[in-house]
Amino acid sequence: MTIPAIPLRLTAPPPGWTVDADVVVVGSGVAGLTTALRHARLDPGARVLVVTKDVLSSGSTRWAQGGIAAVLDPRDTPAEHLSDTLVAGAGLCDEEAVRVLVTEGPGALRELMATGARFDTDASGELQLTREGGHRRNRIVHAGGDATGAEVQRALIQAVRESAIQVIEHALVLDLLKDAEGRAAGVTLHVMGEGERDGVGAVRAGAVVLATGGMGQVYAATTNPAVSTGDGVALALRAGAVVRDLEFVQFHPTVFWLGEDSVGQQPLISEAVRGEGAVLVDAEGVRFMRDVHELADLAPRDVVAKAIMRRMRETGADHVYLDARHFGAEKWRTRFPTIHAVCREHGVDPVTALIPVVPAAHYASGGVRTDLRGRTSVPGLYACGEVACTGVHGANRLASNSLLEGLVFAERIAADIHAERRGSGAPVADERPSGLVDPRARPRIQGHMSRGASVLRNRKSLTEVARALLDVRWTPVAVQPCTESWETTNLLTIASALVAVARTREETRGSHWREDFSERNDAWWLGHLDLTLTAEGTTMTYVPHASGADGLPSRVQADLVEAGLDPAAVTALFATAVAEDVQEAGDVTSVSTIPAGRTDTADVVARADGVVAGLALAEGLFSYVSEGRLAVERRAKDGERVARGDVLMTVTGPTRDLLTAERTALNLLTHLSGIATLTGRWVRAVAGTGARVRDSRKTLPGLRALEKYAVRCGGGVNHRMSLSDAALIKDNHVVAAGGVAEAFRAVRDAHPGLPIEVEVDRIDQIEPVLAEGAEEILLDNFTVEELTLAVRLVSGRARLESSGGLTLESARDVAETGVDYLAVGALTHSAPALDIALDLRGN
Repeated sequence: MTIPAIPLRLTAPPPGWTVDADVVVVGSGVAGLTTALRHARLDPGARVLVVTKDVLSSGSTRWAQGGIAAVLDPRDTPAEHLSDTLVAGAGLCDEEAVRVLVTEGPGALRELMATGARFDTDASGELQLTREGGHRRNRIVHAGGDATGAEVQRALIQAVRESAIQVIEHALVLDLLKDAEGRAAGVTLHVMGEGERDGVGAVRAGAVVLATGGMGQVYAATTNPAVSTGDGVALALRAGAVVRDLEFVQFHPTVFWLGEDSVGQQPLISEAVRGEGAVLVDAEGVRFMRDVHELADLAPRDVVAKAIMRRMRETGADHVYLDARHFGAEKWRTRFPTIHAVCREHGVDPVTALIPVVPAAHYASGGVRTDLRGRTSVPGLYACGEVACTGVHGANRLASNSLLEGLVFAERIAADIHAERRGSGAPVADERPSGLVDPRARPRIQGHMSRGASVLRNRKSLTEVARALLDVRWTPVAVQPCTESWETTNLLTIASALVAVARTREETRGSHWREDFSERNDAWWLGHLDLTLTAEGTTMTYVPHASGADGLPSRVQADLVEAGLDPAAVTALFATAVAEDVQEAGDVTSVSTIPAGRTDTADVVARADGVVAGLALAEGLFSYVSEGRLAVERRAKDGERVARGDVLMTVTGPTRDLLTAERTALNLLTHLSGIATLTGRWVRAVAGTGARVRDSRKTLPGLRALEKYAVRCGGGVNHRMSLSDAALIKDNHVVAAGGVAEAFRAVRDAHPGLPIEVEVDRIDQIEPVLAEGAEEILLDNFTVEELTLAVRLVSGRARLESSGGLTLESARDVAETGVDYLAVGALTHSAPALDIALDLRGN
């Protein structure tokens, strides 16, 4: 039995209606509505459309009890807010993103107040400020005591209703539309109910903003509402966007305990209750947090959640208690009226009794990777709020930073879309494989995740979950497109991705707690895990963490992110290259022959026909070497075919800097363009056959990510990035394991969710491999006749890759046999450089 892969698009009827917009915002929480309002203000004539899964007020924002963190007290400083955030993030926050948050946050909050949000004030009219876990200052504003989210939602909805912004409610987003250049061109969606726009439709737009909130419903018990099924992250994965750090799911330490078998959305007991003086105790009344952290009950959330779980294990209890009896009736009714009512509704009067609490899934710190302008790795696609990974939260979100993040980055996204004012082409047909998961599997997915991938995780539990999720993909009946099957497919997509990265990160950090690796390990794990989803399966990349990419212009950083490259890693490469090239004495020739004050303009020119790749890298290198003194104007784009004599970029500035940077910049540009050019020749050779050309791991040390990017520029596709993100069983593995079936089973047992490819060199080896459930088979050194026979034998039961002995002359004959891929190691290990030169214009 072959288990189907995670679908790259959702099975759905073709759109029966179409709406055009300049910007479509998916989600109606603080992030989505703020983006829509700010863009409408910047461009009053723009057609802004908000799509929401339920009604405008149904998302997670209205459930936010605690408040919004911002530096408003004169005794507080952005530096202190930054420090508290970095501490909570356990070493993985993007410091520049946090700096943006804490410096722009107060202004964004005042914009929200100008929109109409009313926060609690004291008798003199000053805003009331309180504290929550991880904050060392009072900087949390709140509304209605513990109803901050509801007030924020009310104010934003009122503003939207009074604007020209269009709204489509009861609409579940399905998949991203793209144009011929791969740019976001809108979304498909399904409107539930009766009205003018029923069923599946399409919104065509030049910019798409995902603000879909969280994915808490992937667990059986969560604080998230029923709509939080990870639709935005799943859509982004299917669209090819990079998703980062999904393993960091925050479990709120104090959720009202409703009983052992309670599932679905659980009542939250805000951290603000502890901020006002409530304490955690066990069944014996012992305050256990005092011996755990210097902030005791106000420690960061991951610390408190872990301490509660440890205490429950030690005592054999299934919950602990929150003691706030000393508040008295008046404080409960005025400061926490919502929580007071919820407790009483469930038979507990917090004025006189302890509140039973337990950790439950709450907030995703990871999500769709973005830059500081909210741009994802897919051009024209933005992400904001909980669906995004801006780098603000790192491994663990600091309390009350979430609403602030939505406000700050919504402003930045609106400004970026307005500045770009760029439309997209017409959407093109999406031929990627589609599929659905049986909606009856939803409780099974949630149960497996809560048992083995929640607060406490280890290799055994995560492996069991991965195996169970693999089984969930198979269904004995045809699954009909409907809201339930679409949501369940999204949940399985998210769960599979989350478990994959949680199994890989073998340490405890922030909200990721591995019982078998109980200590934080910066030597190995001070970095991020990035995921992408392709026809070949899930690809995982470890990206070393860096506080920033000093020396790179923001445009270059954005372009690198869009290309799937990490700016910090590129900066490190530049540092190594320059250190090799420029010793202590510097560029002695340029210093000796060129006056210090001279400036020049130079053209980077193609000396031969080919495909260009690496222009952003070259621009970044010029900027890095000159510390920003050289200005670059690009005249071409990566992936374009260029002719001999074409000017690729123009560089202006100090002549010494220009010539010092010349060789290293051209080395990168000529090498990557050579790979793209050779790849393009292979792609053209098999055009129209349905086969795709892909690379291998035969790359230069340290340059793999760049060389694989160059393959993509040439029209090829990437195979596995490393030995960890996919398995390839070759002849030596078969010998060591005692047979191909034994090798396959060993890998599947150890890594049940990992894509497995098996190499065979004879026709008679294919059937046993298929019987084991192989999804991909490498046909090594097969003749064209043997390939034809293999394709007929497999008959679509697995993907086939031809490798070995391939030439450009034979490529088309091989592709016409019906194989899915031609694996060409020569693309990266022996491509000739494309001749590119730098010419000074002179005076």
